[in-house]
Amino acid sequence: MIVLKTPEEIELMRESALIVSKTLGVLAGEVKPGITTLALDKIAEEHIRDLGAEPGFLGLYGFPNTLCMSPNAQVVHGIPNNKPLEEGDIISIDCGALKNGFYGDHAYTFEVGEVKESTKKLLQVTKESLYIGIKLMQAGNRVGDVGAAIQEYTESHGYGVVRELVGHGLGRKMHEDPEFPNYGKKGRGKVLANGMVIAIEPMINGGTRHIKQLKDGWTILTADGAPSAHFEHNVAIVDGKPELLSTFQYIYQALGITSDEEEGLRKVPLTL
Repeated sequence: MIVLKTPEEIELMRESALIVSKTLGVLAGEVKPGITTLALDKIAEEHIRDLGAEPGFLGLYGFPNTLCMSPNAQVVHGIPNNKPLEEGDIISIDCGALKNGFYGDHAYTFEVGEVKESTKKLLQVTKESLYIGIKLMQAGNRVGDVGAAIQEYTESHGYGVVRELVGHGLGRKMHEDPEFPNYGKKGRGKVLANGMVIAIEPMINGGTRHIKQLKDGWTILTADGAPSAHFEHNVAIVDGKPELLSTFQYIYQALGITSDEEEGLRKVPLTL
């Protein structure tokens, strides 16, 4: 069942989403060769608690940490460990926060030092596909319209779209209806409506779309060992249009990046 959110609930969700955004911004300044994912996990947990929230992933379905940390060929759900990041790595950091009874949940794939140009392109195309999808998240459109646009754009670059893992509704539960695939057919799927809040998250592989899972029961990898990229935003449908609740601007501030990609998708001004 799809749970539509009131304007007041959407504001509470914005707060939770921005706690995640701010946490990812703090981590952006720490992601560099030599740091471990476990050290980053500790920083994230402390920051989330300092902001008056609870880590959204810690203990959820039995997950042991605050962050899902997925480097290189890992797609999602990687468990933080003591292995240092290396020059040329990429790492998806997926973070959740729970405050006022509502979850925020979004992700960014970071470059560790200098990475290959082919990998940079994978990250760029995946992030571009995220915004292509978001702009179609309008009342009256269907879930398949969004998924088809993401699929068409990323596959046109020769990449594989993961099928087994999808975006999702978000609210008082981390995972709510509807499921929100990054593939599909136009005109198919649930109709988008005002009050929906979605975690949209393209997971795009540099090679085959096929995946496998480690024996830890969590970590998902590409079947061919190619790198994978993952970007995620929280989006509410308000007055028939998509409105970002999360932001990458804290990340960009930390990294010295200027971007207008969120222009027109945000009603509430950010205080950086």
